[in-house]
This record gives sequence, structure tokens and C-alpha cells, in this order.
Amino acid sequence: MLIRPTKEELVPFGKPDLTIYNAGAFPANRLTPGIGSPTSIDLSLEDGEMVILGTEYAGEMKKGVFTVVNHFGPKRGILSMHCSATADKKTGRSSLLFGLSGTGKTTLSADPKRHLIGDDEHCWSDDGIFNIEGGCYAKAINLTPENEPDIFQAIRFGAVLENVVLEEDHSVDFADTSITQNTRGAYPIEFIQSAKIPCMAGHPTDVIFLTCDAFGVLPPVSSLSPAHAMYHFISGYTAKVAGTEMGVTEPQATFSPCFGGPFLVWHPSKYAELLAAKMKQHNARVWLVNTGWGGGPYGTGKRISLKHTRAIIDAIHSGALKDAKKIVDPVFGFDIMTECPGVPNEILIPRDTWSDKTSYDEVAGKLAGLFKENFKSYEAGASPEIRAASPV
Repeated sequence: MLIRPTKEELVPFGKPDLTIYNAGAFPANRLTPGIGSPTSIDLSLEDGEMVILGTEYAGEMKKGVFTVVNHFGPKRGILSMHCSATADKKTGRSSLLFGLSGTGKTTLSADPKRHLIGDDEHCWSDDGIFNIEGGCYAKAINLTPENEPDIFQAIRFGAVLENVVLEEDHSVDFADTSITQNTRGAYPIEFIQSAKIPCMAGHPTDVIFLTCDAFGVLPPVSSLSPAHAMYHFISGYTAKVAGTEMGVTEPQATFSPCFGGPFLVWHPSKYAELLAAKMKQHNARVWLVNTGWGGGPYGTGKRISLKHTRAIIDAIHSGALKDAKKIVDPVFGFDIMTECPGVPNEILIPRDTWSDKTSYDEVAGKLAGLFKENFKSYEAGASPEIRAASPV
């Protein structure tokens, strides 16, 4: 979960800045004022303490530390980010992949052609980027050596599996979701063969926002202007899919500011302004990549293949999309890339993939409305340029 100190580093360590008390399944007292369930994660920045009750989800520990970093980082001019990161093996320049759970943040960062810096939590300083974790915490649902070879081989002795089902011979059935859809595997960063140790790299050339659009409206890849980049960073959109969460019967839009809303301490605009300044200073390109559906919404259309998404990420990193042909999306206003090496042109313009164009227009209008409604909370702190990047 976190970077492990050496014995030599522990000798002068002194008093810790943060102490975590994790009681596992031991429940919180629901009668305590402010606590309404047996699960409680409480953090005191003043006392440097965090108490975890009523959950055996290991991710609460690292997210608690991430919350602390989100408090102190921006005060020091350091941007804390909920993203994965890779680096070019020759130049050392990095790439950031922002995204909520299920968008492919971990899967796409396990790229043998590039160095892995980390899969979830990073900081961007004046010297470049660095990981604040000591490993990866990957979704294990339907894990196969064919689709995710680097992650599959990392699940070995020394890794920790969570909520998976073991067969009688102690093999793992990664397709079994009888406990939960959120099965996980945690492993040291060095278990990924392409990992760069220590996990640091140069300033990013590309910033990629990942979204799993279950409405089938957003294009597989689009280029964002600075204003569109800030709008979509503050929005932090993805979608919940029917059949994967209790009570969800159709796609539901989810917005999480800066792609990490629950862990932010300051107003989202503080992180957005830091990101904008660093992207401008280091000439980073910004992209929106849809890892969700095309040809229709969930249940009608088809999910964009991992093979094609990997080809898109490769094209971004190689610079092949920098001067590629593009058109303006009439609803969202950003540039849709109409050609990409390794990806069929016919899937790149979402409206063209729908057999019923009228239905596409209706669903696109619905999603645009959800974006606008969500952004009302942030309009007061946004510039006129960012507000103008809203969909129509």
C-alpha cells in the first residue's frame, strides 16, 4: 500500500507524522454522534491519527494517506493526483492517466513498452512526478493472462488477494463475483517487470482523462483545449453500469471532482488551478479517452475493446495523434480524433456507430444535461473560459 522503509531508514525515523489504527471488522458504535453505520473512517490532521472501523477493505488505509497528502501537497505547491503514471524508457518524460475505479487506470498503466511509475496516487512537483505508494492495488475481476499479462504474473507469492474465491486446489477463480464485483489484488511495485525504482519520472508530455461512458456518447479519443481540460477535470465523469451495482438498472452518470472527490481537502478549483499551471508550464497535451461503450448504450452497444484502447494510448504517447484529422463534437465542443493507428476509423465518431441517430441525439442531450447540472456547484469558482467549455 505504501513505500516500505529500509532498516537503515527506520533507525533515525523518530515520531511518525501519521498513525493508523485499523480495527478491521470491529464495528463502529452507531450510537456515537455523527456515525450512522458500523463502518467508520475518521481522520484527525491535528492529532496525526486515523481510525478505521468496520471494514476489511485494505484500500481505506492508502486512501486515508492520500487524503493527508491532498491536504499538505497543494500548500507546498505540489499537485496531488488520483492517477496512474508511466514514463518513456528513453526520454524519462511521463504520462498521467486520471480516472475513477473501473475506467482502466491500472490496466492501461501496465504497459511493457513503458516504465511503470504507479497505478493510483502521484504528486507533481517542480522536479517531475513521483509515486506515493509502494505497490499496486488492481481490480482482479475476470483477470486473464491474455488480456492483462503483467498484472496476472504479479499475482504470486507476496501479493495479497481480497474478496476472491479459491477453488479446492487453491487456484483462483477470477470470474467468480459471488462475494463482490470489487475483487482486488495488491502487489509490490517491483512485481511489475517494467516498474521504475524509485518511482519517479520527468514532467508529463500527456495528461489523459479516462472515462467509462456507459451511455455510448463520448468518442474513443478526443483532444481537449485548456478550457475543456479544466472543465472535464473538475467534472470527473464516468458511469455506473447496470448489473454491477445493486439497484442500478440503467447507466448512471457519476461525477467526482478531480477524479478523486472523496479524498479532496480543498475546493476542487485549487487542484485544477495547480494542474492548469503545470500543464501550461511543461506543454502537456490533454486527452479524453472513453473506455466504455460505442454503437449504443450499455445493453445495446458494445464495449470498446481493450486492444483498441491500448492502440489509442500508444498513439498518444508516440505523438501520432498530435496532427491527426479531427472534427468538433457538436454537443461537447472538443475535438474528436477521426483517425488513429490500429483503430478502425468507423468506431471513432460515436454518432456514426449508432443505427438510430435520433436516439443518439437524445442520449447525448441527456448526458450533456447531467454535465451541466453537476457543474452548477463549481460555476462560481470557474473562469468564463471554463464555463464556456460546458456542453450544449
